[in-house]
Amino acid sequence: MTSEPIEQPGRRQRPTRHRGPVVLRGGEPSTTDQGTTTDQRLLDRRGPSDWVHTDPWRVLRIQSEFVEGFGLLAELPRAVSVFGSARTPRDHPHYAAGVAIGSALAQAGYAVITGGGPGAMEAANRGASDAGGLSVGLGIELPFEQDLNEWVDVGIAFRYFFVRKTMFVKYAQAFVILPGGFGTLDELFEALTLVQTRKVTRFPVILFGTEYWAGLLAWIRSTLAQTGTINAADLDLITVTDDIGEVMSVIQAADSARRAGDGGGGMQHVQVHQGPLEA
Repeated sequence: MTSEPIEQPGRRQRPTRHRGPVVLRGGEPSTTDQGTTTDQRLLDRRGPSDWVHTDPWRVLRIQSEFVEGFGLLAELPRAVSVFGSARTPRDHPHYAAGVAIGSALAQAGYAVITGGGPGAMEAANRGASDAGGLSVGLGIELPFEQDLNEWVDVGIAFRYFFVRKTMFVKYAQAFVILPGGFGTLDELFEALTLVQTRKVTRFPVILFGTEYWAGLLAWIRSTLAQTGTINAADLDLITVTDDIGEVMSVIQAADSARRAGDGGGGMQHVQVHQGPLEA
């Protein structure tokens, strides 16, 4: 008489929680922290005196995030940060553009840095990895769990957006910005502010997708420049293109100028203004 083998049940899936680079599985989340992120708990005061007991200690955690980021990324080769929507599907032309841009950067000897998520970020990481380049993902703790995409070679998960944004700029020589939403716009205007105020120099900001960005650029020209809240020449801080070859030529021209000691304030012969700068 034979009996059927008893199928051993697999281990049941356990709740997974992320606290910065730490992964916690099993157990119940803290009732005080449930549904929140570290950034939210830092910025959202819950009582008149709670900050006295918590914020001074958070300084050490913030310091540790900078140390972890600097330690991981300090030895990176030349790198370019690529941004875009996490919601871009894999069968979309914007995804294909991300793969092609990541590949072109890797073939030119640049590491590719993204936010490490899905969509356009995954596309750029995928292109770099498939081309044999270094693919970097800088993740962020979010209310919903989001792991680094599978094409990230070197990754780290941050708790604080401002620490993560520092890493994007500090270790990159240019930003390439694919179509995206609020997070992408945040990185775009952060970069433009840094270049406009000359906190970074010879730093190309390249918008890929002329049709997608046309409305925003028209508003900048017709409203910001016309009312004088920016200088008309500030528009030259932005390159907008559909041509991956142009993306690479702008980045490489800035790289060459930087190596030659030219730290000009912008990318297209932008004049240095003596008037007040936006901070």
